[in-house]
Amino acid sequence: MLLALKLVLVPAFLAALTAAARAWGPSVAGWLAGLPLVAGPIVLLLALERGPSFAAQASAASIAAIAASEAFNLAYAWTCRRTGWPLALLAGMAGWLGAALLLVRLPGSLGWAVAAACVAVAVSRSSLPRVTGHVPAARAGLADLAVRMLAGALLTVAVTTLSASMGAVWSGVLSVFPLLGIVLAVSAQRAHGADFVALLMRGMVVGRGSFAAFFAVTATLLPQYGVVASFACAALVSVAVQGLTRRMLGAPRRSETEARELAGPQAE
Repeated sequence: MLLALKLVLVPAFLAALTAAARAWGPSVAGWLAGLPLVAGPIVLLLALERGPSFAAQASAASIAAIAASEAFNLAYAWTCRRTGWPLALLAGMAGWLGAALLLVRLPGSLGWAVAAACVAVAVSRSSLPRVTGHVPAARAGLADLAVRMLAGALLTVAVTTLSASMGAVWSGVLSVFPLLGIVLAVSAQRAHGADFVALLMRGMVVGRGSFAAFFAVTATLLPQYGVVASFACAALVSVAVQGLTRRMLGAPRRSETEARELAGPQAE
């Protein structure tokens, strides 16, 4: 059952994000990628297998790990403007690993985790490449979509296997390993170019709020209220925050829509 969840969840989410990018543009797809649909189930499995206290510590580490994900995004987004995806992926992974090694040395409190995440989000909002003009997008073929889904499934199994065998802090950090970021960034660069990647990652920054809210709730409630109540409350809060951040996508989404209209048939 658990293996089936790992093999189905991320590929299905990747297919949904591909459809979202086609319908509403890369910023909306990145925003949706901020939902804790990968890390949330991983930490839930940790709670069921290793107890609420362990999962609460992992939840705090998951918030701090937003900084490592943003390090990946920054390194990839800037490198892919000058090189192909293999070197951009290498740079992104170096950024993630360097940040992760620093984060595991931070105090394990929720306050430190939130501070690290806030600093990372602020840096990304000001430092990710800015896109001017239209960003034409090609439709992803079935073969490309199948490769994305397969890569997502394999990465999910690998990361969840590693996280289940490590301590709470590394488990939390690994639960936020940039699975979606890797697959989406590489496929977006190959199909659409560096500007599409930049818009995608700017959308991810906006989506971090719902992610952090989810794990702030689980980190706070798990020790006292148990698994079911904590994760139910966290899901509700996360969805509410995601709805509130939607307004932040208003202008980018309109500009992307106008861009596709200006680009005409060649954008298809």
